[in-house]
Amino acid sequence: MTGDQGRTRVVIVDDDALVRAGLRMILGGAPDLDVVAEAGDGLEAETVVEQYRPDVVLMDIRMPRRDGLETTRTLLSEPARAVRAARGDDLKVIVLTTFDADDMVVQALRAGAHGFLLKDTEPRRLVEAVHLVAAGEPILSPSVTATLIAHVATGGGTDPGDRRRSDAEARLATLTDREREVALAIGRGLSNADISRELYLSVPTVKAHVSRVLDKLGADNRVQIAIVVHDAALP
Repeated sequence: MTGDQGRTRVVIVDDDALVRAGLRMILGGAPDLDVVAEAGDGLEAETVVEQYRPDVVLMDIRMPRRDGLETTRTLLSEPARAVRAARGDDLKVIVLTTFDADDMVVQALRAGAHGFLLKDTEPRRLVEAVHLVAAGEPILSPSVTATLIAHVATGGGTDPGDRRRSDAEARLATLTDREREVALAIGRGLSNADISRELYLSVPTVKAHVSRVLDKLGADNRVQIAIVVHDAALP
């Protein structure tokens, strides 16, 4: 994290000033979170992120001028990530939405977002989610994962079903038996802690397996792993 003394720097992006004020109030009450800036649309967000170099961005999806989807793609593009890596920065994006099956949310997760929150998420859960994402663990509950996968399966993808299945099976075939077990657990929406308990592995070992699965499948986040598992028609 780039924050001083282990503090997490947060930028809030939403076109509704009242939503921004509410989020600032909630996050400002956490002793180790600093809301360093706000933005009212995607264009402003890109400038603010470059200026303040936050650890986490809470990104609304539907905004004027430039929406959160395009902004997420830009902020998490390979060139942008390379620039941040060179200066020791790391940026995580949490998508904010009012609908848990919004097609744009699916697209944002495919673009590399690290999870999403409904705007009516309770304050305690909101703070916990920012902490988790800042620590490198995406926030995707089992119910949310199932909803998103179902959405993709019924129209979110462009390939015919058979082609998607064969491609997914080929990608999963590159995994070791243990990595496959981890991928299946992620497909069920389990967290690293849940996988640790189920497979009798330490959390650091689970994280190592997850990293290898992400790399081998060419995935940017856990939802993309779950989609591959679903496309392969695995339980």
